Amino acid sequence: MQFKLIVAFVDDAVTDDVMKGARMAGATGATIINNARGEGVKRQRTFFGMQLETQRDVLLFVVEQHLARKILERISNIAGFDEDPGKGIAIQLNVEDAVGVAHQVERLKGKIEEEL
Repeated sequence: MQFKLIVAFVDDAVTDDVMKGARMAGATGATIINNARGEGVKRQRTFFGMQLETQRDVLLFVVEQHLARKILERISNIAGFDEDPGKGIAIQLNVEDAVGVAHQVERLKGKIEEEL
């Protein structure tokens, strides 16, 4: 079984919704890293030298390759990445090998057969 790693940088206000949507699209879970900070093309506004920016979360999903694109698109739609600049991004990377996912393989086999 082949896997992809989806890395999503989202506003912390939408993390729970993104997680629910990703699970509905086939993700079996994620690791969430709180309080990340990023900078895009435009620098964030400041107020007396303090940056006015929302907190970001980094979500790491290891997902089966056949489900990856669907999950990625669901994350993008829920987080609103294409609506306004600065909403966040998500990328997917190939996973050469993974351990610790054996308990999920049986569940994923059934899900993948349904999808295909």
